[in-house]
Amino acid sequence: MQYNSRNAGTYAVLDLKGDVDLSCSPDARKQILQCLEAGRHLLIDLSAVSYIDSSGVASLVEGYQTAKKKNLRFGLVGVSSAAMGVLQLARLDKVFPIHASVEERMSADG
Repeated sequence: MQYNSRNAGTYAVLDLKGDVDLSCSPDARKQILQCLEAGRHLLIDLSAVSYIDSSGVASLVEGYQTAKKKNLRFGLVGVSSAAMGVLQLARLDKVFPIHASVEERMSADG
């Protein structure tokens, strides 16, 4: 897995790329929580994720729960078909706010 964080308006955007599995999900979790600890709204771009397992999904769930506790916005953007399949299987596509792009999410904020 590779990752990059960037700013987009009031959001931190975390771009994940490659496989998000047991070997790298602790890094993903760390990056997610660091953004939220800094008090930033967070969008996670999954457009370049080729595979995600339950440990990767658990990192997303923890981020979502942490954001809710801190009253921060959290969402997934550009979810790849591989990642969407896993989210749908776990029915998390009904839980996570999912947007086509960062720009779409930002325009929804008004």
